[in-house]
Amino acid sequence: MRLLCLLPLVFLAGGGASRPRDWAHHGAPMFADLTVQEMKAVRSYLHAVPEMHLTSAESKTLKKNSILLMELHVPKKHEALRALDRGHARPPRQARVIIQFGNQSKPNITEYTVSPLPRPKTHKVRTFKGGRPVYHHLTKTLEKITMRAHTLLLETTGGFSFTNCSNRCLTFSDIAPRGLGPGERRTWIMLQKFVEGYFIHPVGFEVLINHRDLDPEKWTVEKVWYNSMYFDSVEELVEKYESGKVGKVKLPDHDENDLFSTYVPRGHFNTPTDIHGPKLVEPQGRRYHIDRNFVEYAGWSFAYRVRSTAGLQVFDLRFNGERIAYEISLQEAIAFYAGDTPAAMQTKYIDAGWAMGTSNYELAPGIDCPEIATFVDLYHFFDTDKPVRYRNALCIFEMTTAMPLRRHFDSDFHGGYNFFGGLDNTVLVLRTTSTVYNYDYIWDFVFYQNGVVEVKVSATGYIHATFFTPNGLHYGTKVYDYVLGNLHTHLIHYKVDLDLAGRENSVESMDLRFVNITNPWSPGHFVVQSKLHRTELKTERSAAFRFGRKFPRYVHFYNPSEKNKWGHSRGYRIQLNSHAHSVLPRGWREENGISWSRYPLAVTRHKDHEATSSSIYAQNDPWEPAVSFEDYIRNDEDIVKKDLVAWVTVGFLHVPHSEDIPNTATPGNAVGFFLRPFNFFDEDPSLASRSTVIVRPGPDGTPRVQRWTPEVVGHCVTQQPFFYNGTYGGV
Repeated sequence: MRLLCLLPLVFLAGGGASRPRDWAHHGAPMFADLTVQEMKAVRSYLHAVPEMHLTSAESKTLKKNSILLMELHVPKKHEALRALDRGHARPPRQARVIIQFGNQSKPNITEYTVSPLPRPKTHKVRTFKGGRPVYHHLTKTLEKITMRAHTLLLETTGGFSFTNCSNRCLTFSDIAPRGLGPGERRTWIMLQKFVEGYFIHPVGFEVLINHRDLDPEKWTVEKVWYNSMYFDSVEELVEKYESGKVGKVKLPDHDENDLFSTYVPRGHFNTPTDIHGPKLVEPQGRRYHIDRNFVEYAGWSFAYRVRSTAGLQVFDLRFNGERIAYEISLQEAIAFYAGDTPAAMQTKYIDAGWAMGTSNYELAPGIDCPEIATFVDLYHFFDTDKPVRYRNALCIFEMTTAMPLRRHFDSDFHGGYNFFGGLDNTVLVLRTTSTVYNYDYIWDFVFYQNGVVEVKVSATGYIHATFFTPNGLHYGTKVYDYVLGNLHTHLIHYKVDLDLAGRENSVESMDLRFVNITNPWSPGHFVVQSKLHRTELKTERSAAFRFGRKFPRYVHFYNPSEKNKWGHSRGYRIQLNSHAHSVLPRGWREENGISWSRYPLAVTRHKDHEATSSSIYAQNDPWEPAVSFEDYIRNDEDIVKKDLVAWVTVGFLHVPHSEDIPNTATPGNAVGFFLRPFNFFDEDPSLASRSTVIVRPGPDGTPRVQRWTPEVVGHCVTQQPFFYNGTYGGV
């Protein structure tokens, strides 16, 4: 059936597939992720540098020099624009490479740029960072720790153990940040039953491991938490447990048939759901065009990439050939928790530190994306010796929103109508996901026919749960016999580099004020009404809006020198869809590493060295961050008629509840922002759409349908032509 639907395949990408796209082909590759060949070439080149002494990243020892991460080093903006706008040669492609040097007297992490690609010849140091990244060498240490508490764990869990287990095994989640200050390497570990959905199966045993030494044999236990009590060692806990000095916790007997944390259907609907639901079709073929990382659709064009550290990014976003934004990119995602157990109160996840961009796994047709979507493989090089392929990890598709973009029924108020007009709201969606351990984030860029862009994240996946204690109810909700769903706040940060009718942009806030005026047609009376109040934001500080303070009704970015047909400055506004708030008091320890989270919106002048608001290092050292966003606005520079960047924070508070079992659902858990044209065009640009339908009554009352697409959609939808009666009346 689908093949039959696609037989009359026609590309309708912004005016036809035959339109020359030389400028796009010329520019888009600058922003494309590293190819497999480039990754292999960079690795070979660096391994041939004698003084680096690089070895396999998969080696078990920590005393090694190895490549941690490799990704595209994006060219400077002015270099890219010379190629995009003036036809100059593209700048050479470069790789950003992070190397961990553990096999030397002062271990460190050093970043390099390697170029030119695909045949690298040179490398230079970009940054130097003391310390080491996240470790994945805790299993052996935990085996030793849990062997000392083997009997305790068996009795507590009903037969589960960390070693020598078959179908009743324990696993763990490690908590970050790893300590309470710079230079510390102390990680809380929480044990869980290794069953489907283990994230919501804590067993009430948490241990603090000091792993500062490069030799795992020298790692030590600093604290153990059990039954709401702290112990200085496993031995102390076991001794007091066996002597009856600490109460014994016993979980309910494990039921293999308990579906609590699984997706297995159960329960009852009063309506049948055992047949397939509605599906999307493309009755005359696709209306978008893809050429590698370049996409065109209904006037839109853009290049995209998926940055290994942070995730989805869009570059050179244009509408009808005119640039709207140079870059819109995901920067960071955090989830800060609260709780009664040490693991809960220490959990402050900063997801770029977990290489969030590499966590985009395969998308399921019909669930994650429609079956008709174009699926794209992604490749990453993270803590590995060769590129890793993530099959079908990104999708692009057009869909109907089942909502008109605009419509009007013009009644004649006598049972008939003068006309009906409408346009269905179809959009293009660019989507990927990040599964950062328990949580799944769905990242969307949505492109509308009327020049609007929606940037959205939907949260789902498992909640981060800890062992239930009575005091824990101050920090969450009981969701199972011994499980507490811990309250937490999600915050997401985006960079929005707008170039509206050029690069010399300004920004203003728009609010309403009540005015009381004499009624001009009845002088003895007064009229109270709203009046528009505009405030030009002249410096970076004035455009840094703090959480907890009133946010303007409108924030309007515009080019003062470019006017539309009606004399208004051409611009766009940013409209937030968010319930975010601060997660920590300003300047409080870990808050220094996420200083961007102080502002739902901040505006800075573009600078190449202020390319990102966070870094892969923020998770393990938020106290003295490698990138401090606050520094970007500290000098309070002039932002009138400058190249501006908006930094947007969205998010929501999540107090878990029983309906979060087994997973948090996406409805109500989606936040983001819209970029909406505000006098940028002379009229609604979706008037160019050929999907408009107009119905007018003929002389005899018979509806006359006017449309610019085929009369019959097709047998994949309906064989009947469009019909609209338009009359109404008594019965």
